[in-house]
Amino acid sequence: MITSRIRKIAIAGVLSAVVIVLGLTGLGFILLPLGAISILHVPVIIGAILEGPLTGLFIGLLFGIFSIIQAALLAVSPVDLAFLHYPFIAIVPRILIGPAAWAVYALISGTSRAESGDPAGFKPHVLRESIGVAAAAVTGTLVNTVLVLSALVLFVPEVTFPIALAVGITNGPVEAGIAAAIALAVVLTWKRIPRRGGKSRLTREAEKSAGQAGLDKRQDF
Repeated sequence: MITSRIRKIAIAGVLSAVVIVLGLTGLGFILLPLGAISILHVPVIIGAILEGPLTGLFIGLLFGIFSIIQAALLAVSPVDLAFLHYPFIAIVPRILIGPAAWAVYALISGTSRAESGDPAGFKPHVLRESIGVAAAAVTGTLVNTVLVLSALVLFVPEVTFPIALAVGITNGPVEAGIAAAIALAVVLTWKRIPRRGGKSRLTREAEKSAGQAGLDKRQDF
Protein backbone atom coordinates (compact mmCIF):
# COMPACT_ATOMS: atom_id res chain seq x y z
CA MET A 1 0.00 0.00 0.00
CA ILE A 2 2.79 2.42 0.92
CA THR A 3 4.71 1.50 -2.24
CA SER A 4 1.61 2.14 -4.34
CA ARG A 5 1.11 5.56 -2.78
CA ILE A 6 4.75 6.47 -3.32
CA ARG A 7 4.49 5.41 -6.96
CA LYS A 8 1.35 7.51 -7.46
CA ILE A 9 3.03 10.55 -5.93
CA ALA A 10 6.16 10.03 -8.01
CA ILE A 11 4.27 9.64 -11.29
CA ALA A 12 2.02 12.61 -10.49
CA GLY A 13 5.09 14.73 -9.73
CA VAL A 14 6.95 13.71 -12.86
CA LEU A 15 3.98 14.23 -15.19
CA SER A 16 3.13 17.57 -13.55
CA ALA A 17 6.71 18.66 -14.16
CA VAL A 18 6.35 17.55 -17.79
CA VAL A 19 3.29 19.80 -18.17
CA ILE A 20 5.21 22.78 -16.80
CA VAL A 21 8.30 22.14 -18.91
CA LEU A 22 6.21 21.73 -22.06
CA GLY A 23 4.43 24.99 -21.33
CA LEU A 24 7.49 27.06 -20.41
CA THR A 25 9.62 25.85 -23.31
CA GLY A 26 6.87 26.02 -25.90
CA LEU A 27 7.36 22.33 -26.72
CA GLY A 28 3.77 21.70 -25.67
CA PHE A 29 2.51 23.55 -28.72
CA ILE A 30 2.77 22.23 -32.26
CA LEU A 31 2.58 25.01 -34.82
CA LEU A 32 0.40 24.32 -37.85
CA PRO A 33 -0.60 26.62 -40.74
CA LEU A 34 -4.02 27.19 -39.17
CA GLY A 35 -2.82 27.66 -35.60
CA ALA A 36 -1.12 26.00 -32.65
CA ILE A 37 -2.02 22.53 -31.38
CA SER A 38 -1.62 21.96 -27.64
CA ILE A 39 -0.44 18.68 -26.09
CA LEU A 40 -0.23 19.98 -22.51
CA HIS A 41 -3.22 17.85 -21.53
CA VAL A 42 -1.58 14.58 -22.59
CA PRO A 43 0.37 14.02 -19.31
CA VAL A 44 -2.93 14.38 -17.44
CA ILE A 45 -4.46 11.60 -19.53
CA ILE A 46 -1.43 9.35 -19.14
CA GLY A 47 -1.35 9.87 -15.38
CA ALA A 48 -5.05 8.98 -15.08
CA ILE A 49 -4.66 5.81 -17.15
CA LEU A 50 -1.60 4.62 -15.24
CA GLU A 51 -2.57 5.56 -11.69
CA GLY A 52 -6.29 6.29 -11.59
CA PRO A 53 -8.71 9.24 -11.57
CA LEU A 54 -7.37 10.98 -8.45
CA THR A 55 -3.86 11.14 -9.88
CA GLY A 56 -5.27 12.48 -13.14
CA LEU A 57 -7.34 15.03 -11.23
CA PHE A 58 -4.27 16.23 -9.31
CA ILE A 59 -2.15 16.63 -12.46
CA GLY A 60 -5.07 18.38 -14.16
CA LEU A 61 -5.36 20.78 -11.21
CA LEU A 62 -1.70 21.70 -11.53
CA PHE A 63 -2.20 22.08 -15.28
CA GLY A 64 -5.03 24.55 -14.64
CA ILE A 65 -3.05 26.50 -12.05
CA PHE A 66 -0.06 26.66 -14.39
CA SER A 67 -2.35 27.96 -17.16
CA ILE A 68 -3.42 30.83 -14.90
CA ILE A 69 0.18 31.65 -13.96
CA GLN A 70 1.20 31.55 -17.62
CA ALA A 71 -1.73 33.81 -18.53
CA ALA A 72 -0.66 36.29 -15.84
CA LEU A 73 2.86 36.40 -17.29
CA LEU A 74 1.61 36.91 -20.85
CA ALA A 75 -1.79 38.60 -20.57
CA VAL A 76 -1.85 39.47 -24.26
CA SER A 77 -4.95 37.68 -25.57
CA PRO A 78 -8.63 37.55 -24.58
CA VAL A 79 -8.07 33.94 -23.46
CA ASP A 80 -5.24 35.01 -21.11
CA LEU A 81 -7.43 37.71 -19.61
CA ALA A 82 -10.33 35.28 -19.30
CA PHE A 83 -8.18 32.85 -17.32
CA LEU A 84 -7.25 35.69 -14.97
CA HIS A 85 -10.77 37.07 -14.53
CA TYR A 86 -12.48 33.65 -14.46
CA PRO A 87 -9.94 31.14 -13.08
CA PHE A 88 -12.50 28.32 -13.15
CA ILE A 89 -12.31 28.35 -16.96
CA ALA A 90 -8.69 27.24 -16.70
CA ILE A 91 -9.13 24.87 -13.76
CA VAL A 92 -12.49 23.05 -13.98
CA PRO A 93 -12.04 21.56 -17.49
CA ARG A 94 -8.48 20.47 -16.62
CA ILE A 95 -9.42 18.64 -13.42
CA LEU A 96 -12.12 16.74 -15.34
CA ILE A 97 -9.73 15.50 -18.03
CA GLY A 98 -8.24 12.75 -15.86
CA PRO A 99 -11.43 11.29 -14.36
CA ALA A 100 -13.17 11.29 -17.76
CA ALA A 101 -10.21 9.64 -19.49
CA TRP A 102 -9.85 7.04 -16.74
CA ALA A 103 -13.58 6.18 -16.80
CA VAL A 104 -13.50 5.48 -20.54
CA TYR A 105 -10.25 3.52 -20.24
CA ALA A 106 -11.59 1.39 -17.36
CA LEU A 107 -14.85 0.74 -19.18
CA ILE A 108 -13.19 -0.46 -22.39
CA SER A 109 -10.11 -2.25 -20.99
CA GLY A 110 -12.21 -4.18 -18.46
CA THR A 111 -11.12 -6.11 -15.35
CA SER A 112 -7.95 -8.18 -15.45
CA ARG A 113 -7.88 -11.89 -14.64
CA ALA A 114 -5.41 -11.08 -11.88
CA GLU A 115 -8.08 -9.07 -10.09
CA SER A 116 -10.28 -12.16 -10.28
CA GLY A 117 -7.68 -14.23 -8.43
CA ASP A 118 -5.66 -15.70 -11.32
CA PRO A 119 -2.39 -13.70 -11.43
CA ALA A 120 -0.46 -16.53 -13.09
CA GLY A 121 -2.75 -16.46 -16.10
CA PHE A 122 -2.88 -12.69 -16.35
CA LYS A 123 -2.27 -11.59 -19.93
CA PRO A 124 -3.59 -8.12 -20.79
CA HIS A 125 -5.55 -8.11 -24.03
CA VAL A 126 -3.41 -5.87 -26.23
CA LEU A 127 -6.17 -4.85 -28.64
CA ARG A 128 -8.67 -4.02 -25.88
CA GLU A 129 -5.97 -2.18 -23.96
CA SER A 130 -4.96 -0.19 -27.04
CA ILE A 131 -8.54 0.77 -27.85
CA GLY A 132 -9.08 1.78 -24.23
CA VAL A 133 -6.01 4.01 -24.17
CA ALA A 134 -6.84 5.64 -27.51
CA ALA A 135 -10.48 6.23 -26.54
CA ALA A 136 -9.41 7.67 -23.18
CA ALA A 137 -7.02 10.08 -24.89
CA VAL A 138 -9.70 11.24 -27.32
CA THR A 139 -12.20 11.66 -24.48
CA GLY A 140 -9.79 13.65 -22.32
CA THR A 141 -8.95 15.90 -25.24
CA LEU A 142 -12.60 16.55 -26.07
CA VAL A 143 -13.44 17.30 -22.44
CA ASN A 144 -10.69 19.91 -22.32
CA THR A 145 -11.50 21.47 -25.71
CA VAL A 146 -15.28 21.52 -25.45
CA LEU A 147 -15.47 22.81 -21.86
CA VAL A 148 -12.83 25.52 -22.31
CA LEU A 149 -14.33 26.79 -25.57
CA SER A 150 -17.87 26.68 -24.16
CA ALA A 151 -16.84 28.68 -21.10
CA LEU A 152 -15.03 31.23 -23.26
CA VAL A 153 -18.15 31.72 -25.39
CA LEU A 154 -20.24 32.27 -22.27
CA PHE A 155 -17.92 34.65 -20.45
CA VAL A 156 -15.72 36.35 -23.06
CA PRO A 157 -17.51 38.64 -25.54
CA GLU A 158 -14.57 38.53 -27.97
CA VAL A 159 -14.95 34.76 -28.34
CA THR A 160 -18.13 34.18 -30.33
CA PHE A 161 -19.71 30.82 -31.04
CA PRO A 162 -18.59 30.74 -34.71
CA ILE A 163 -15.00 31.42 -33.64
CA ALA A 164 -15.10 28.72 -30.96
CA LEU A 165 -16.70 26.26 -33.37
CA ALA A 166 -14.05 26.94 -36.00
CA VAL A 167 -11.25 26.45 -33.47
CA GLY A 168 -12.83 23.26 -32.15
CA ILE A 169 -13.33 21.74 -35.60
CA THR A 170 -9.85 22.75 -36.72
CA ASN A 171 -7.80 21.89 -33.65
CA GLY A 172 -9.91 19.31 -31.84
CA PRO A 173 -9.46 16.28 -34.12
CA VAL A 174 -5.73 16.94 -34.56
CA GLU A 175 -5.16 17.33 -30.82
CA ALA A 176 -7.18 14.16 -30.15
CA GLY A 177 -5.18 12.18 -32.72
CA ILE A 178 -1.83 13.37 -31.39
CA ALA A 179 -2.92 12.71 -27.79
CA ALA A 180 -4.00 9.16 -28.71
CA ALA A 181 -0.68 8.45 -30.47
CA ILE A 182 1.43 9.73 -27.56
CA ALA A 183 -0.69 8.02 -24.91
CA LEU A 184 -0.55 4.70 -26.76
CA ALA A 185 3.23 4.89 -27.12
CA VAL A 186 3.82 5.79 -23.47
CA VAL A 187 1.20 3.63 -21.74
CA LEU A 188 1.75 0.46 -23.76
CA THR A 189 5.51 0.79 -23.44
CA TRP A 190 5.22 1.26 -19.67
CA LYS A 191 2.96 -1.75 -19.28
CA ARG A 192 4.49 -4.13 -21.78
CA ILE A 193 8.29 -3.79 -21.58
CA PRO A 194 9.48 -7.24 -20.42
CA ARG A 195 11.62 -7.14 -17.29
CA ARG A 196 12.83 -9.78 -14.84
CA GLY A 197 11.87 -13.18 -16.23
CA GLY A 198 10.07 -11.79 -19.26
CA LYS A 199 7.15 -10.42 -17.28
CA SER A 200 5.73 -7.02 -18.05
CA ARG A 201 5.52 -4.28 -15.45
CA LEU A 202 1.74 -4.62 -15.44
CA THR A 203 1.94 -8.36 -14.80
CA ARG A 204 4.36 -7.92 -11.90
CA GLU A 205 2.18 -5.27 -10.31
CA ALA A 206 -0.88 -7.51 -10.63
CA GLU A 207 0.95 -10.49 -9.15
CA LYS A 208 2.26 -8.40 -6.29
CA SER A 209 -1.23 -7.07 -5.49
CA ALA A 210 -2.76 -10.55 -5.65
CA GLY A 211 0.02 -11.98 -3.50
CA GLN A 212 -0.46 -9.25 -0.90
CA ALA A 213 -4.20 -9.90 -0.87
CA GLY A 214 -3.56 -13.61 -0.30
CA LEU A 215 -1.15 -12.84 2.55
CA ASP A 216 -3.71 -10.58 4.20
CA LYS A 217 -6.34 -13.34 4.02
CA ARG A 218 -3.97 -15.87 5.64
CA GLN A 219 -3.17 -13.42 8.41
CA ASP A 220 -6.89 -13.02 9.10
CA PHE A 221 -7.00 -16.73 9.94
